Amino acid sequence: MALTKRIIPCLDLKDGRVVKGTHFVDLRDAGDPVELAQRYNEQGADEVVFLDITASKEQRGAIIDVIQRAADQLFLPLTVGGGIRSLDDMQQLLRAGADKVSINTSAVKDPGLITKGAAMFGTQCIVTAVDVRRNNELRPGVTEIALPGGETCWYEVVIYGGSTPTGIDAIGWCREAERRGAGELLVTSMETDGTKNGFDIPVTRTIAEAVGIPVIASGGVGTLEHFYEGFVEGKADACLAASVFHFGEMTVKEVKEYLSGRGVPVRL
Repeated sequence: MALTKRIIPCLDLKDGRVVKGTHFVDLRDAGDPVELAQRYNEQGADEVVFLDITASKEQRGAIIDVIQRAADQLFLPLTVGGGIRSLDDMQQLLRAGADKVSINTSAVKDPGLITKGAAMFGTQCIVTAVDVRRNNELRPGVTEIALPGGETCWYEVVIYGGSTPTGIDAIGWCREAERRGAGELLVTSMETDGTKNGFDIPVTRTIAEAVGIPVIASGGVGTLEHFYEGFVEGKADACLAASVFHFGEMTVKEVKEYLSGRGVPVRL
């Protein structure tokens, strides 16, 4: 029996509201997080991700009250990320009702946080989010990836909401995160985020083939076909999307019915 593929709406939070931008900037308001999450619950979403997108930059913790309100009203797994810098931060969010925590910048700066979090709360609770950007300056030790059109590049890990390059090879970092106990990887490509041109298939597929844990594709959905490509060509275990759901361009139910019709196993 094939494992069902998951559809995950992502709610980017700023000042307690849901926002959506392109390439992580030009943010516009998309509504109340708990109301939106409730809507996705009713549409049959498999999970919801809350990302406090400015928490790391502003050096503060994620919004506990939003998580508590959401956890009280929702009956689906809740992943929370943004500003998580310690085991104590993780514990607060899990106590507030989150099922999983997503760490990104803090994991890159202190990879031991993955190891300790997995040991304390279980690997199923630890999602390592990886923001990546194409880099055409090839150098020894990076994983070269062929792009459509014939050129090759490598993918660099970027942190602080995509604003700071690290020089770290994304494929090597994903393998390390798995080794340290991450239960899944949430991969967002800066090239495609908010563009509606589809997921960054080359990097998604390369990471999915390099690790043995679930990979969530993120960044760039604009059509139903893009979800299909994410699963079939990108080999993702889950596809995450934001603006197409927030602004009513499609529903989770429509996505699942489309995928089911094309032979992708989903929970209807």
